[in-house]
Amino acid sequence: MTSFKTQLAKAGINNFFFLLLGTILLAYLFPDWGEARGALSIDKLTYYGVSLIFFFYGVKISPATLKLGLSNWRLHLLIQGTTFIIFPLLILILYGLFGMENNLFWLGTFYLAALPSTVSSSVVMVSIAGGNLPAAIFNASISSIVGILITPLWMGFFLSAENADFEVMNTIWTLVQQIFIPVVLGFLFHGWLFTLVQKYGKLLKNFDQFVILLIVFSAFSHSFGNNMFEGQNILGLGLWMLLLFVFMALGMYLLGRLLSFNRADKITVLFCGSKKSLVQGAVMGKILFPDPTIFGVVLLPLMLYHTLQLILGSALAEKLAILPPKDQD
Repeated sequence: MTSFKTQLAKAGINNFFFLLLGTILLAYLFPDWGEARGALSIDKLTYYGVSLIFFFYGVKISPATLKLGLSNWRLHLLIQGTTFIIFPLLILILYGLFGMENNLFWLGTFYLAALPSTVSSSVVMVSIAGGNLPAAIFNASISSIVGILITPLWMGFFLSAENADFEVMNTIWTLVQQIFIPVVLGFLFHGWLFTLVQKYGKLLKNFDQFVILLIVFSAFSHSFGNNMFEGQNILGLGLWMLLLFVFMALGMYLLGRLLSFNRADKITVLFCGSKKSLVQGAVMGKILFPDPTIFGVVLLPLMLYHTLQLILGSALAEKLAILPPKDQD
């Protein structure tokens, strides 16, 4: 039984995964709970929770790691370029060709394409597969910071094209206040608080997950309460997310080969360039999409993609870990 649980955890099927599913089910059964107001409303709890998440994230960013990572600029340029340019442009092209209906799902797909890469899961999978771990840490850290500016700019472009009411500069300023400034403050306190954050790492991880679950519950409660999912092809969306992840992972692998990266760097490109962050997506989306009824639908493609990248990414990392280096080139 223990071995089975370990294998599930490696594939991303852990306690948080089941809590996410349970949170969505709870939102479906009791949508009114997520719409409650008051001194301890979910909106107020998540507002301060998001800032705390990014403050402690800033504390965990190591100046030494950032300095060391600057030397491998070709690798970083490829990963960041894929994350913030190639990925969104691909979805824009597909939207121009096929985006006739289900505009909220297309909005959600473009939103996930414009998001930063993950932090923890990318680093873990690169480590398991034998990739360039310092480069993975560097890219995960930089991606999260760059995304605070780039993601709302992309969303402003997409929504402006759809004639939606979206104020880019006001949104960026809100993100700066709630996310960027806490990250910078945390980074400045790295030397004083890093040891303490490491000591209570598990507790802080649980806090992060609790805030994400609250955001997900609030968004899906409003969407279920307003029947936003009725008549939607969820299965088709899941298949679309599967094809998207496979295409991006394969594309990153081929780009690594084309640029003649070594084995460790190719692994880092594959995992860091094909992943998107549920944490960033949930917390930034709460600001980018203030209407929780819409946000629940927009968040669904990201949650499906997140699940697939955990399961398939973990299986791929395990496979690469046992393959001889010559079979990975």
